[in-house]
Formats: sequence, C-alpha cells, structure tokens
Amino acid sequence: MRVQKQIKEYIATQSEPKRSEMRELHDMMLALMPTGKLWFLDGKDDKGKVVSNPNIGYGSRTIEYANGKTREFYQIGVSANTTGISVYITGIDDKKYLAQTFGRDLGKASVTGYCIKFKTLADINVAVLKAAIQYGIVQTSIQH
Repeated sequence: MRVQKQIKEYIATQSEPKRSEMRELHDMMLALMPTGKLWFLDGKDDKGKVVSNPNIGYGSRTIEYANGKTREFYQIGVSANTTGISVYITGIDDKKYLAQTFGRDLGKASVTGYCIKFKTLADINVAVLKAAIQYGIVQTSIQH
C-alpha cells in the first residue's frame, strides 16, 4: 500500500535515535487505532512548496471551516522536527485542556492547544503521552 510505504520510508530517513522513537510511536498508534485510516502528508502545498514538516496521520475526522466547507483530516499526527518529535492531537475544542491535564506529568515537553513537542521519548512519561492521545481519539472520534 502506498501510504504505508511512504510512512516506512519517512521513518527510515530519520537519524537515530529519532528513527527508533518514530517507529515506536508509529507502533503505539497502530495498536491504539488498529482500524484507523493512515495518512502521510509530505509537507508540500499544491505547488510543491514545502510548508510544514512531513507528518504521519492516524484516524479520520471531519473538519468544518467557518465558511461551512468540510474536509476529512487525521485525528492524531506524528512528525519529526529539527529538535525532536511533535505529536498533534487535532480537534480538541478546549485549547488549554492538554496543557492543564497532561502537561505537568508529561516531563520535558512543550504543550500547546493541540501539539506535544519533545526532544526524545526518554524526556517524557510515555504513559502520560499515551493517555493524552487516547483522550484525543475519544474526543475526535467520528462515532460521536
């Protein structure tokens, strides 16, 4: 399958230890969302210009824009960045919830309204990260 190949190649391009940690996060996400849709976004816009880091997405939800248009997008995203790894938990309405609920116990991580960024898995409590991801999955589940 094309997306699985893109994900495998993307992870393989990372240097260690990021490669192993991305693989570990990918395996964790597959276990959390075994039937979830897989995404790979290469970080380029329609014109081929790089606008973000490539990222792997898991699950599916519908985004509704202010103009009423909708589109499908992932629930959870994982991306390598220059300083480490980012986990995106999209679609949570309360932009303070992640930081207030998980931030203190997470360890050395930066937590915004939808992004948890850390240098290495060794710097964080992976169980707390997993709990934050599980919260995001429930909150953005299509079955709601």
